[in-house]
Amino acid sequence: MKNYDLMILGPATRDVNIDYTGEEVRLAGGAVTYCTPAARAANPSVFAAVKIAPEDADILDGMGIDREDTVILPSAKTTLMRNEYFTADRERRNCTCAAQSDPIRPEELPADISWKLCHLAGLLYGDFPNELIEELTCRGKVSADAQGFLRHNEDGALRFHDWADKRCYLPCIDFLKTDTAEAEILTGLTDRVEAAKQLFDWGAKEIMISNSAEMLVYDGREVYTCPVKARNLSGRTGRGDTTFGSYLAMRVAGASIPEALLYATACVSLKMETPGIFRGTKEDVEEYIRAFYQ
Repeated sequence: MKNYDLMILGPATRDVNIDYTGEEVRLAGGAVTYCTPAARAANPSVFAAVKIAPEDADILDGMGIDREDTVILPSAKTTLMRNEYFTADRERRNCTCAAQSDPIRPEELPADISWKLCHLAGLLYGDFPNELIEELTCRGKVSADAQGFLRHNEDGALRFHDWADKRCYLPCIDFLKTDTAEAEILTGLTDRVEAAKQLFDWGAKEIMISNSAEMLVYDGREVYTCPVKARNLSGRTGRGDTTFGSYLAMRVAGASIPEALLYATACVSLKMETPGIFRGTKEDVEEYIRAFYQ
């Protein structure tokens, strides 16, 4: 049995990204793809369980993690996404889905490893059946990206709907990430602080709400915020996943909320200056903090 601090679980994707100028870039994507290298850079032990078609195994090569610390959970199809951005800040976009991977079943969880925290790095509703969440709560702490429970693939069009089972399963979530729009869908509240408090009252234990200007965390006692200081947004894709992956890595390693939030916001600020996954080191993030956050 091999022990890990953090297991990141979810589908990877083949992405077509089109910026507001019409330039097209094809990349591997998905929450697991962006979370994993950001978490790994903070130096905990990280394992990635990736739901893809076996013929797309080359996706793992770009995730910044040794193959021995990964496993492919076979799927009939790999999720295919198209992201068209309409503005330079990449805040307005249209996403479509040409294919969705199979759900991850409890019996697919690796039997020969253990973990302190499993992160559900989802993309679409259906990635994680309820019985998977129930199994994971028996094996360690659980974190989740709300996107994987709100975004539905409706014949290729992506629509957001409230999570029907939220009141049942939010108490299973030790760390929850949403963005501002997702928090409003879940709670009906436009104020991020009030939305975070509502999610806590419903059972989530530590909530991060991402935003283009700052990241916010609430733990039932204090509200913590940290500003984003990216000098350009050419690497906007993967913002939330990079932030949360690095945040979880710091928290599982014992960092306080303010320490983890500062590190994670600096990490994503640095990452957003270059397209693709985060390819830096913890030392690069610490240098960025000294340069822009002191």
